[in-house]
Amino acid sequence: MIAAATGFATGFSLILAIGAQNAFVLRQGLLRKHVFALTLFCALSDAVLIAAGVLGFGALVTALPALPVVMGLAGAGFLIVYGVLRFKAAMSGQYEMELSGQSRSLRATLAIAAAFTWLNPHVYLDTLGLIGAISTSYDSWADRLWFGAGAVTSSFVFFFSLGYGARLLAPIMQKPSSWRALDVIIGVTMWLIAFGLSRGVMTGAIH
Repeated sequence: MIAAATGFATGFSLILAIGAQNAFVLRQGLLRKHVFALTLFCALSDAVLIAAGVLGFGALVTALPALPVVMGLAGAGFLIVYGVLRFKAAMSGQYEMELSGQSRSLRATLAIAAAFTWLNPHVYLDTLGLIGAISTSYDSWADRLWFGAGAVTSSFVFFFSLGYGARLLAPIMQKPSSWRALDVIIGVTMWLIAFGLSRGVMTGAIH
C-alpha cells in the first residue's frame, strides 16, 4: 500500500500543473457539457499511458528516436491554432453560447481532448518516462503494479475533481467579460506551452 500511496502522490504532482489539457477540462466543466465523458476519456488515456510506462513500453521512444520531434511539432502546431481561436473568441466577445450553457458536440469535444492528450510529448515524458522509471525502483512486480494503480487513481481523482469542481466558479462566469478573461488566459497558456515544446524540440534536434 505504501507503493500505491507513492504512486498517487507522484501522479498527482505531475498532473497538477496547469496545462493545455487541464485548461480545456476546466472550460468544459464551466459549461457543464460532456463533463463525464471528457473526464473519463482523459483519465483512461492517462491510465493507458501509465500502464505502458510501468510495463516498460517506454523503450518505444528509444526504438523510434524521431517520435518526440514529430509529436512535439504536431502538438505545438495544434496549441498555436487553438490559442488563436481563443484569442479570436475573446476579441469578438460573442459568448451567447457559453452564457446559455451550449457547447460543441460530444464527438468534437473528445477529438479536441484527444489532441491535447496524445499530441503532448510532456504526457509521454511524465507517464512512459518518469512514472515508468520510478516504478523500476520497486523490486517486485506486485509493488510496481500497486505504484501504477496509485498513479492511475490520482488521474481519475484529479480530472473528475477538476471537471465537476469547475461549476463552483459558475457564479463568476455569468458575464461575457469573465469568459473573455478566461479565453485570454487559456490562449496565453496554449502559446507558452507551444513555445516551450518548439524550443525543446529544436534544442533536442540540434543536439
